[in-house]
Amino acid sequence: MRKLRKFYETYRRHWQKLLRNTRLQIFNTTIEIRIFAHCIIKYAITALMDLEKQLSDIDNIGNDHVGSSTKTPLRNDAFDLSDIEKIASIKKDVQNIMQTLGLDLTDDSLRGTPNRVAKMFVQEIFGGLHPERKPKASTFENKYKYGEMLVEKNITLYSTCEHHLLPIVGKAHIAYISNGTVVGLSKMNRIVDYYAKRPQVQERLTMQIVKELQGVLKTDDVACVIDAKHLCVNSRGIRDIDSSTVTSEYGGKFKDAETRRDFLDYIQLNTDFEGV
Repeated sequence: MRKLRKFYETYRRHWQKLLRNTRLQIFNTTIEIRIFAHCIIKYAITALMDLEKQLSDIDNIGNDHVGSSTKTPLRNDAFDLSDIEKIASIKKDVQNIMQTLGLDLTDDSLRGTPNRVAKMFVQEIFGGLHPERKPKASTFENKYKYGEMLVEKNITLYSTCEHHLLPIVGKAHIAYISNGTVVGLSKMNRIVDYYAKRPQVQERLTMQIVKELQGVLKTDDVACVIDAKHLCVNSRGIRDIDSSTVTSEYGGKFKDAETRRDFLDYIQLNTDFEGV
């Protein structure tokens, strides 16, 4: 009987000790799990807050019409697809947008819209994205030794805001001072049109025009002023129908205050040739 009682006591103490250790392990494990879960939750909340801030910053960039680069943002594979392939792909996307909005694409007026929009994007309003459409700007020797600035003003400009894909409409004014080379007048209009025919911000457009002409004419003495209305401001958001945006870029001699003043005076001249 004593042996049985002794065996029982020994057995009971063994299991009590084992149970205490097990409970301690379970308790410690529970604490570790809670700490780990707290860290995960804290990390997730921080990540979500950072993501929300990034998305807010991106949205603010668009609403404030801020550009992110002096070059048009293009992927390396931007021209892997042919125009025909791009039109086919964009057509499907436009169909999906219209169907999502609830429009009936079997209606005679809407049936051809996806294809029309796709062709317009690729071949017209965004046609300036493709380098093959870049105008060839022929230059000539300045044999008559014209040494003053040449101004091409009131160049009609149609572009597209890259933040909302709404029109930008205005006038560009360009000037250069020849260092021995001149360019055909219509080529300046074509350069404006080429860089305008893409999703744009006006500051970048102004700089691209100047940079291109500086390369063509082999001189830094080039200036450009653009005055334009942005329908992303005029027709949505603040809906200010009277405001316009003026940007300028001056190179070389046009950084001189007097030369710049002469240029600005030229573009203020009344050149309304009514009846001509």
